Amino acid sequence: MKLFWAVLAVLALAGCSGGKDAVVPGSSFSFVSPGGKVDITYDDAQRQTAPVLAGDDLMNEGKQLSLADFPGKVVVLNLWGQWCGSCRTEAPEMEALARQGVQVVGIDVRDPAREVAQDFVRDRGLTYPSIYDPDGRVLLKLSGYPRNIIPSTIVLDKQHRVAAVFLRQVLAQDLLPVARRLAAEA
Repeated sequence: MKLFWAVLAVLALAGCSGGKDAVVPGSSFSFVSPGGKVDITYDDAQRQTAPVLAGDDLMNEGKQLSLADFPGKVVVLNLWGQWCGSCRTEAPEMEALARQGVQVVGIDVRDPAREVAQDFVRDRGLTYPSIYDPDGRVLLKLSGYPRNIIPSTIVLDKQHRVAAVFLRQVLAQDLLPVARRLAAEA
């Protein structure tokens, strides 16, 4: 009898889960990792608009930095923290991507001391901008996005719709083909 109720519960939950029709074109982005994937791509019809992410510019205190500052550009949004070992390896990869003409924007998370994060940027010669988000408020705007997976990267198309998500450390060679393909879209 217990097995019957367990199967019934699973079927009921499965009926509530979204399939392909759960994505509403033009709707706001709400993150779901299908099947626990760490590399997720969305075709044009599946893409949802990212929320307007804005916050304090890490390197320019008193200045705001926003995704809206990059209209019509493909944006590689990289979540990082100077305390994160994988981020230390990944930062030069993001810089290499930026030097190849891809717009990279960082979100520095959970760094309570701005000066330490600024030193990290200066020591590594990073030229791409970052939003300073020590308490994670900017990141909260990404509905359902796992805030504990650092580093992670979100690639936005020219309309700032989410086109790809990487829940792992990436290399420039992972992102460059994605960014170029999106830049070539009409």
